[in-house]
Order: sequence, then C-alpha cells, then structure tokens
Amino acid sequence: MVKRDGAETLSHLKPGEYGRVIGITAKGPVRRRILEMGLTPGKQISVKGVAPLGDPMEVLVKGYRLSLRKEEASNILVEVLSGHER
Repeated sequence: MVKRDGAETLSHLKPGEYGRVIGITAKGPVRRRILEMGLTPGKQISVKGVAPLGDPMEVLVKGYRLSLRKEEASNILVEVLSGHER
C-alpha cells in the first residue's frame, strides 16, 4: 500500500487522536462495507478506544461509535488532525 504524504492508516491512531478520512484502499465487499458504515473521504473521526490486545478498535464517526477490526482499519487512510484542526 502506498501512503500519501502526511497520511496514516486508521489502525495506527491511538485513543484520543483525530483524523479525516482521505481514502479507502480495500476492494470489493470490504470496501463497500467500510463506505456503508460512513467512513467516506472527508469524514472526521476520532479513536475512542482499543481493546487490550489491540483488536477491535472503537471510533466515533458521524456522531456514533463504530467497532472496527484492525484489519479493516488498516484499509482506511487518514490525515491526522491536530487540536486546532478539529
């Protein structure tokens, strides 16, 4: 997977960090599922928590909490946002 400058995968964000979705690298049904959950380019997200073993992770998008497997989160490219960008 080729990351854009300044981009990170959602799976690398830690609890309390914010990001803006800039792309989805998954194909087929996985891509469709991610998009149907509301993780579309331009949406702001925040990581609310990560399970003790690192999987799954809980994110907040469009006002609701969403649980994602790390494998799914690794297909979501985000621009990491600092405090003043939120």
